[in-house]
Amino acid sequence: MRGEGPLKVKNILISQPQPDNDKSPYADLIKQYNLNICFRKFIKIESIGAREFRKHRIKIPDYTAIIFTSKNAIDHFFSLCEELRVEISDQMKYFCPSEAIALYLQKYVQFRKRKIFFGKHNFTDLMDVIKKHKNEKFLYPCAENHKKDIPQLLKQNKIQFTPAPIYRSVPEDLTDLDINAYDMLVFFSPFGIQALCLNFPDYKQGDVVFATFGKATLKAAEKEGFKVQIKAPSQNAPSMVMAMQEYFENQGK
Repeated sequence: MRGEGPLKVKNILISQPQPDNDKSPYADLIKQYNLNICFRKFIKIESIGAREFRKHRIKIPDYTAIIFTSKNAIDHFFSLCEELRVEISDQMKYFCPSEAIALYLQKYVQFRKRKIFFGKHNFTDLMDVIKKHKNEKFLYPCAENHKKDIPQLLKQNKIQFTPAPIYRSVPEDLTDLDINAYDMLVFFSPFGIQALCLNFPDYKQGDVVFATFGKATLKAAEKEGFKVQIKAPSQNAPSMVMAMQEYFENQGK
């Protein structure tokens, strides 16, 4: 291990963009354990484009409601509509899992004049709202390789919906990174693992600590033969920061 001190972890690479301000959730960890944390986006989101979208034979004006689960989905959807020259009806209803995502719609629609619904925190909350509008014909703009949990939940509740793949995740070019300079690598999606393997096909984990968030990310890492020491979320550590804190505390004992 290349780190210093009793924890033997000094340099950490977080596979996410640099936080917009100094209020990073990792700030306390950096101070408490004297860490060097580098942020680097491992994946990027790109639109599939109008030509490819037309292959799905989805006619957006045929729908009466849209489910948005992220700001990415909102951006790519309205960009696609502009490219397709599709006008969204003033009667369209919008459903979002949180108020933050719902408020982001103001970038594209007049918020007060639209029928916008949102849950308290997550999609399960939103499902209670959607069930009150069962007669709507829902469009679900999503990633090309989207998770299946939301469609399954909609099917279980007999909601009429169509998934609409409008963007995809692709690996970033990371070849300028000295990947061997880090004692810990932190991943948040299977595409992050894919980006590591594509950019550094000869990479050997050795004593490097791997941290993953989510079952799919953990599965992707283990499939590539990596040993994952930090697995989040857990009952005691619902966030990655808390999982790392727990790991450091256990290592210090």
